[in-house]
Amino acid sequence: MTKHEINDKDILALFEQWNSALQTGLPSEVVALYCQDAVLLPTISNDVRRSHSEIEDYFELFLARKPVGKIDQCSVRLHGDIAINSGVYTFSFDNEPDVQARFTFVYRNTGNRWMIIEHHSSQMPE
Repeated sequence: MTKHEINDKDILALFEQWNSALQTGLPSEVVALYCQDAVLLPTISNDVRRSHSEIEDYFELFLARKPVGKIDQCSVRLHGDIAINSGVYTFSFDNEPDVQARFTFVYRNTGNRWMIIEHHSSQMPE
């Protein structure tokens, strides 16, 4: 996908790619979708993650819960080499209640592919 060919459907497919990486259970598969300078504001941690090693540390904990994500609603915006997908998603876990959260994925076209540069996910307030 080049920046000129990208559309909303392609950006939504990036979420499915990320969700599929979660299903591998391998933090390294998830982290590979994030740029080296990416920032993660995670769903179930108070710590901002600013490096691949910090992001991987988070996903080691998160993937142990066997999450499966599903977008409930979203909005996609395209701005040249930047794409934003934000909305609400729900995570299902093995033997735990579902968690609904607000999310924002910001992607940047690196020339070869679209990668996550910013990911904010906050559990919905009850």
